[in-house]
Amino acid sequence: MKGDDTISGLLATGRQAGIHKFLVNSVATSPAQVYRINDFIAQAVSENSEFIGFAALHQDMPDVEREVDRVEKLGLRGVKLHPDIQRFQVDDRRLDKLYASLEGRLPLLVHTGDYRYDFSGPARIAAVLDRFPKLDVICAHFGGYTEWDIAAHYLAGRRLWVDTSSSLAFLSPERARCLIDAFGSDRVLFGTDYPMWDAPEELARLDKLNLPEEVREKILYKNICALLDMTINMI
Repeated sequence: MKGDDTISGLLATGRQAGIHKFLVNSVATSPAQVYRINDFIAQAVSENSEFIGFAALHQDMPDVEREVDRVEKLGLRGVKLHPDIQRFQVDDRRLDKLYASLEGRLPLLVHTGDYRYDFSGPARIAAVLDRFPKLDVICAHFGGYTEWDIAAHYLAGRRLWVDTSSSLAFLSPERARCLIDAFGSDRVLFGTDYPMWDAPEELARLDKLNLPEEVREKILYKNICALLDMTINMI
């Protein structure tokens, strides 16, 4: 881990990189954790104007629709799932109620890919998108951590977003630019996966791609602002 896993540490590394806003989220490994996690994130957002909060949900929650209503009232702007940690296949039909409750309401940020497991592969994400075409999905790690070619095959050209987190350190600048072109510069979001990675280092890796400034600005903030229908006052 590059960071110390604290709010103060996150803000400090962000200042070094010139970051004004942070999308913060967590993962629930049991249904009982969901409510405490979401209350904590909502409190952190209320105490830190730099934060945009995404809620946690769990695949075995009995009252997922009610919790989605609640997190909207708390002011959280989306939901995070991590199938590999939560131990479910992302296209499992028992998630249909959860996805239906989000479709057209809140975006879903989902960990995607890892050749070691069979929980969140790009083909499974594609199956979810086939069933829920209006679900706004952010597929982390360029759509498939360690499975970038497979991600491009199954997900490029679809109505979704990808982020750069936990990817740029492993991809050549040429390969990263190819992925941006494949998914479309309007669909790529800058991410750091803090505390795993250091924000200034991740920003330096993005700059090594030598992207046109218009594309760079889209990835850094314009695309997420469009997705979440918000504005950022650049100081």
